[in-house]
Amino acid sequence: MVVVLDTTASGPRHPEKAHQQDTAALRKPDWIRVKAPGSSAYAETRRIVRDHGLHTVCVEAGCPNIGECWEARHATMMIMGDVCTRACAFCNVKTGRPRPLDHTEPARLADAVARLGLAHVVVTSVDRDDLTDGGATHFAQVIRAVRARNPEVTIEVLTPDFLRKEGAIETVISARPDVFNHNLETVPSLYLTVRPGARYFASLRLLQRAKELDSTVFTKSGIMVGLGEERNEVLQVMDDLRIAERRLSYYRPIPAADAQASSGCQLRDPRTIQGL
Repeated sequence: MVVVLDTTASGPRHPEKAHQQDTAALRKPDWIRVKAPGSSAYAETRRIVRDHGLHTVCVEAGCPNIGECWEARHATMMIMGDVCTRACAFCNVKTGRPRPLDHTEPARLADAVARLGLAHVVVTSVDRDDLTDGGATHFAQVIRAVRARNPEVTIEVLTPDFLRKEGAIETVISARPDVFNHNLETVPSLYLTVRPGARYFASLRLLQRAKELDSTVFTKSGIMVGLGEERNEVLQVMDDLRIAERRLSYYRPIPAADAQASSGCQLRDPRTIQGL
């Protein structure tokens, strides 16, 4: 919270503040300020995404960094629609009953990657608990379509947890993504409030299983901090991931962010993003 001081005001202070000291507003760090999008490169990225009928996390999660990323032609593609079957407290993506899968999506996404001139593409999705395989087959089709159209592009998938979807992770890994990413999001004690539809150890096992299936795939995960977790809990998550020989990325949310944060992409200081 920022307290604005009116130094021109005269007379008695409000009774609730009469005995409190004035608190000066703290200067915001430079990285927290983002420019409104408007460059020609941003407009071209938006046109390509729209012309191909694709969804992105950048738009659906209300990411404040969209201008900077799209100007550099960096976009995280979100497949299988824009409606999620879960309602994680930190995410801004719509929750409800998704539409049937669009089987033309893999080809359209592959063409968009080519037109954007990407060297690396990140493909994520909404949760699709309504599907028998959680959307694993669709992920595999996207991977194969992108690779066929863009053989030099590296492909990273950021998947749901495929909870109780037997064989799903095997299907995704069989398509040979370069990077398999699944975020733990938070510490175990906060799952019921932050990520109520998921299970911590199921997500941890998913990462472990991916590496068992293909020892050459690069596996990674991420957590948010600033949601009320204790330091020792964060260290325990790091230990859990390190035991499985993972790469851990962490993201510091804006001050006062909590489990009710409205955006899946929090403003963050790039200097705090580290691989451990």
